Amino acid sequence: MGSRLVSYELFVSDYISAAHNLRQYQGKCEHLHGHNWRVEVRLAGDDLDEEGMLLDFTRAKRLLAEVLDDLDHVYLNEVPPFDAINPSSENLARVIAERVAGRLPHGVRLTSVTTWESDRCAATYRPAEAAGA
Repeated sequence: MGSRLVSYELFVSDYISAAHNLRQYQGKCEHLHGHNWRVEVRLAGDDLDEEGMLLDFTRAKRLLAEVLDDLDHVYLNEVPPFDAINPSSENLARVIAERVAGRLPHGVRLTSVTTWESDRCAATYRPAEAAGA
């Protein structure tokens, strides 16, 4: 019998509204503009707690909301680390992933973060360990 990579996976999402402009970009997005980003987080683990849950959805949603709080209704280009790196959807997904991963309880790991900047455009970040590296 082969080993499983993931036994359980949770999905939570939230929204932020923020303005940004892409540095060194030639096109409309070099100008100040805003998005209502949908942020999707996927968490995984092999074991359930005594209540039969990987992580309570309420706790997962609260954790995500705390991470997103300083990114909501701001000009991202002025908020660290986006004051030094381009506030692209890809970088936004990575930064959120790193912040969420650092707050997870033992036994729960982050598998991906997707940032939707519109209904038709999204970027997904998967940590190396989640991507199978």
